[in-house]
Amino acid sequence: MNKIFLLLILTALASSFSLDKTRVYIIGDSTAADKKANVFPETGWGTPFKQFFNADVEVINLAINGRSTKSFRKPNDSLGHTSWPQVLNDLRAGDYVLIQFGHNDQKVDRPTVGTSLQEYEQNLIQYVKEVRAKKANPILLTSIVRRQFEDDQLVDTHGQYPDRVRSVARTLGVPMIDMEKKTRKLLMEYGEESSKNLFLHVPHHHPNYPNGNIDDTHLNERGALVIAQLVVEGIKEQSLTLAQKMK
Repeated sequence: MNKIFLLLILTALASSFSLDKTRVYIIGDSTAADKKANVFPETGWGTPFKQFFNADVEVINLAINGRSTKSFRKPNDSLGHTSWPQVLNDLRAGDYVLIQFGHNDQKVDRPTVGTSLQEYEQNLIQYVKEVRAKKANPILLTSIVRRQFEDDQLVDTHGQYPDRVRSVARTLGVPMIDMEKKTRKLLMEYGEESSKNLFLHVPHHHPNYPNGNIDDTHLNERGALVIAQLVVEGIKEQSLTLAQKMK
């Protein structure tokens, strides 16, 4: 009986400790998502992002490959991904939600994923309002750039989608980290050749990529860490309370 009583006390203490933590949710696409071992060294920035916080913070990375502001709202799929209604149900006052979509929203040739600019903007507004309704804190992020150079200049591949994020942030007074701007500056500083070291450029005979791989959208381990540092920088620039919980 004493052992059972002790177990109940320990369970209650663990639950209480968890409730005291600030939770930071990441919702977005493959550029932020955690990855399976069979695609290594592909790495989303949400994976190393966790290491920048002290023990008072729990980072919950729910970003999923291929998702947009539209498709992320779908119910659970066969792979067991967490749905947006579940996130809302679990949100507590004081939690943070980092919202970064755009890479797939612009794929308007895919109706189940792509969104028009107007739909993209309205979806972002809805996410913000739903998070705020739970007394949690939304943070908007523009998409990171793709590594696409022409004549030593980085090509804009996201069109007006980042501007819609900026517009929603201004209109609703939402903290916004302009990752498109930050990563554009970063890649221009690295240059066309050196910036390959941040992306999924894999030589032949790699266990996961026997024929090699050249991918200028997704990050490798080094790139994910560098991008995560830019997100951390953005949080500090916004003077968010969350910044006080960093290592």
